[in-house]
Amino acid sequence: QVQLVESGGGLVQAGGSLRLSCAASGRTSSNYGLGWFRQAPGKEREFVATINWNGGGTLYTDSAKGRFTISRDNAKNTVYLQMNSLKPEDTAVYYCGVRGTWAASSRLSAYDYWGQGTQVTVSS
Repeated sequence: QVQLVESGGGLVQAGGSLRLSCAASGRTSSNYGLGWFRQAPGKEREFVATINWNGGGTLYTDSAKGRFTISRDNAKNTVYLQMNSLKPEDTAVYYCGVRGTWAASSRLSAYDYWGQGTQVTVSS
């Protein structure tokens, strides 16, 4: 069993920045892929960014490229999402997920455990 706890969400004006964190516990190895997804009201959960076990491989959704950066600190079992130049359409609950394997993935079904989510609200 793995527990994930997200933090760092909040209310920010358009053009601002936020840094999300997701701390994992209950697993002794860091050889797993991690991802960030988001869900806006009335919409399905969608992929944002993912990173492989050692940080050497990352993928981003098109809307996040150039604005968001995913990174991880395996010593702290933590994954981060630095979000810059935020837009109102980035408003959503952001979730982190962990896979049972080392590779990154943009597929929702590829993740085994999820955190409770953290709200990000971007005002115009």
